Amino acid sequence: MELLSPAGNSQKLYYAYAYGADAAYIGLKRFSLRAKADNFYEGDVERVNALKKQFPQKKLHCALNIIFHNKDIDNLLQNVDYFKQYPIDAFIVQDLGIVPILQKHFPNAALHLSTQASCVNREAVKMYKSMGFSRVVLGREAGLAEIRQIKDAVPDMELEVFVHGAMCIAYAGRCLMSAYLTNRSAQGGLCSHACRWNFNVNTKAGLSEADAKRIAQSGGLVLEEASRPGEYLPVFEGENYTAILSSKDLRMIEHLADLKAAGVDSLKIEGRMKSLYYVALVTRAYRKALDALEGKISQEEAAPFVAELENVAHRESTTGFYYNAADANETTTGASDSPYDLAATIGQRLSDDEVRALLQKGDDTIKLRQTELDSMHPAAREARLADYKKHPEKAPPAVQARDGWKAYQYQPMNMVKAGQEIEFVSPDVTAVVSEKDSWFFVDPETGLELSWACDGHDCVIYTKYDLQAGTIVRTKDPEYIPGVIRDTGRTKNEAF
Repeated sequence: MELLSPAGNSQKLYYAYAYGADAAYIGLKRFSLRAKADNFYEGDVERVNALKKQFPQKKLHCALNIIFHNKDIDNLLQNVDYFKQYPIDAFIVQDLGIVPILQKHFPNAALHLSTQASCVNREAVKMYKSMGFSRVVLGREAGLAEIRQIKDAVPDMELEVFVHGAMCIAYAGRCLMSAYLTNRSAQGGLCSHACRWNFNVNTKAGLSEADAKRIAQSGGLVLEEASRPGEYLPVFEGENYTAILSSKDLRMIEHLADLKAAGVDSLKIEGRMKSLYYVALVTRAYRKALDALEGKISQEEAAPFVAELENVAHRESTTGFYYNAADANETTTGASDSPYDLAATIGQRLSDDEVRALLQKGDDTIKLRQTELDSMHPAAREARLADYKKHPEKAPPAVQARDGWKAYQYQPMNMVKAGQEIEFVSPDVTAVVSEKDSWFFVDPETGLELSWACDGHDCVIYTKYDLQAGTIVRTKDPEYIPGVIRDTGRTKNEAF
């Protein structure tokens, strides 16, 4: 089975490939149902083509899955030449109006039917096959028994299904809530996720605000539709949000054998708006689980990587419609949360010559500092030395050469202080917890030690660890408390 991972931008595309995806799906600006993802345009072409050369066996799928209005068709036609610059292997579409356009301009690209088309029966699959589609991304409402029936009826049609990630409470994502409340159509790629908004529970006469808040936070409030007695949908107010009709996250990693038996050809991970940390760790977990299923590694070897899914932002999980439709109807409370923060990505390793030059630069900087001190008036020098003693960060030492250590480009994304415990995560190593004094930050301009690193500042990490290409750095979130619902999915730029 193919493993298909999300890529909201070219950086995430790299991590999807590096962490084990056989293929990745991207969106192009203005034509994707994740319009708020970074998506791809103009300057990304060279980067994407380079990645395809770096990973020649990997596939690239492009989502053009909005419902097209006339102006969208015109825009598509105006951008055809631009699209042709991308090494696209397949287009994911739901609007049949663009099929002949794609067949004309991209004769070598496969056509994949989007899950938004809600294809869940064999006769529909036969029809799409006759139109030139080679793959159907089945509607999430299809159960395993139905998938087997479809595969038996149309054995030469590839079937793709979602296996992990957030799910919409509406049928095939056709929610009207966003359009109704914000005039942002989910089918136009602008879903506002209104089902997970920060609704307030208001009070009426006779009930104080404090009492209303207490009741809302008790977990005792539920919705019950009049004609469906006994079916309860929880309403829960957290510190910064109230959850109503919030679906559980899909998780099928423990059931890959059943998906294979049902005839599934491609396993799709949701998350083009998620962080590269999410893309990397979820992709890696499913890669290892698939490798175990195929006998390439043992189940025991795969288990630690699967367990790492708990360290990625997620809600309660469900198997969706695969076994029982009632499982998919269960809602949950709380925001997506993770015990870790993404700290940095590790870039290229410095050559031996580059390391020697960096160390020499540090020695030269220290000599210049001493020369400056020697040239100062004794009183001024004493004052400067006293200041250095009080604020040692103003006179950092040069990094000293250590046998067997390596230096790497360090691309910070969040603040990390020198000496802080960090963890190295890579495609084939679950996580290495750093030992004390096992790494140093180095200023590439001066060769001196840095006391911290954060986004926007160039940095090198000098370490005893041999880091695999694609390694990322994470730190524990000190505010994370297991079992406590936090609204991190809304307060952070991306969900980890």
